[in-house]
Amino acid sequence: MRVVIAGGHGKIALLLERHLAGRGDTPVGLIRNPEQAPTLRAAGATPVVCDLEHADVTQVAAHLDGADAVIFAAGAGPGSGATRKDTVDRGAAALLADAAIHAGVRRYLLVSSMGVDDTPTAGTDDVWAAYLRAKRAAEDDLRGRDLAWTVLRPGRLTDDQPTGRVTLTRHAGRGAISRADVAHVLVALLDEPHTTGATLELVGGPTPIADAIRAATT
Repeated sequence: MRVVIAGGHGKIALLLERHLAGRGDTPVGLIRNPEQAPTLRAAGATPVVCDLEHADVTQVAAHLDGADAVIFAAGAGPGSGATRKDTVDRGAAALLADAAIHAGVRRYLLVSSMGVDDTPTAGTDDVWAAYLRAKRAAEDDLRGRDLAWTVLRPGRLTDDQPTGRVTLTRHAGRGAISRADVAHVLVALLDEPHTTGATLELVGGPTPIADAIRAATT
């Protein structure tokens, strides 16, 4: 399976690339900074320099040629302002969806965030509120497209070791989840077509990942 990952140098993306490469798939990571290419190669991925804030749909679609799926795992990252939350977390996700349609790639996984359905309370940091709005807008945009999409909303992310056990459901409640377990769940979602059209929240829990995905799609 050839899987193109936007945000290919992110923590989740690198774990995902290692997992995909380890099982014989072909991960391709879209990156903005060419200096990140060696890190992707070390993870078993093919690096492709493509700045999703400035590329057009034709340019991005060319990088999706022959792909079986795309995963949007990009983000403006710490230290970025509200404007880039919109141009990356919303705009780049929509551009990747446009490019997937253009290239004939049906499967699209979007890494979103828990909390996007909540109205920011008084005193909420403006940049955080912009991030949640951007993620929600990206979800809403994707739901209106003729793609085999799945939205994954992880809880608070940690760098803990994977447990292989999670809670995965439409309303999971607040909690934490390791980035390594998020990566494993994304791979498992690629293999499960019945998750198409689902928005799933993910936190740590007692259920093996394969069982959690089967339960979430019944």
